[in-house]
Amino acid sequence: MQAEPDNDQPTILIVDDERVNRSMLAELLGQQYRVLLAKDGPSALTIAARESHRLLLVLLDVSMPGMNGYEVLTQLKKQEATAGIAIIFITGQSDAAAEEYGLRLGAADYVSKPIRPAVVSVRVRNQIDLALQRQALQRLAQVDGLTSLANRRHFDDMLRRSHRMCLRRNDPLGLALIDIDHFKLYNDHYGHVQGDEALKQVAGTLARHARRPYDLAARFGGEEFALILPGHADAVEVVERFRLEVQSMAIAHAASTTAPELTVSCGVLTIHCGQTDGMEDCLRRADELLYEAKTSGRNRVCATSVGL
Repeated sequence: MQAEPDNDQPTILIVDDERVNRSMLAELLGQQYRVLLAKDGPSALTIAARESHRLLLVLLDVSMPGMNGYEVLTQLKKQEATAGIAIIFITGQSDAAAEEYGLRLGAADYVSKPIRPAVVSVRVRNQIDLALQRQALQRLAQVDGLTSLANRRHFDDMLRRSHRMCLRRNDPLGLALIDIDHFKLYNDHYGHVQGDEALKQVAGTLARHARRPYDLAARFGGEEFALILPGHADAVEVVERFRLEVQSMAIAHAASTTAPELTVSCGVLTIHCGQTDGMEDCLRRADELLYEAKTSGRNRVCATSVGL
């Protein structure tokens, strides 16, 4: 059971074995937040794992049969996807030692029973505000300031995560490294301000080819870009479409010795599920493919696969 408000609203999970408490909290918070409900620990963990990308706060009853709130919190903190979700304990106990124990486990706050609506609203609002601030700071730390693509740090992190996910799912992983051809000559000829504009145009085009939830377009450094395509058996086709679209933008490049317009060279590596080498080796292989594309004439895609 859950309320169905605007999907842009912050998501809260209420976990309590008593229906009356769940209903009261849902009614209190449902106008401001997207509210999910769970009646016990195992179902709370299932919902939290499924909604981890949106879930900002859990209101968690301490005393529940089977799996108590402390155990649920411990399990949430063990999982990377749910470790950062804020927890407010709901308790009828007034034991200072129990409250200290919960805070040491990682709870952000406590709400005492009987529940006082005004107090709950303020404490929830405070935690939601903090969670939204953390998200905003995290996004800033992950984004390249010029192109608004993922930065190198975020790319490295997501590549490792994508590799683990594809291994679990028995899926291929597409990895592309991309270089704008003769970009130093472009900057020398047109100036760095126009060079920045060209970078932003290429970045915007690349972002449109990272369409699925787990795809990632990143600025790798300078005029180099990267694309992560988990589960894509046709990564080469995706990158080739991108290459053609960049050329079709017809951004004049009078200094290029490859074409009269801006072009890109691309190296594409498809990593199959049996490949368990470190991502450093995969990046090195993708970089070798990019080098091959550049030395064999530029404005092309060179590709191979590993782990067959």
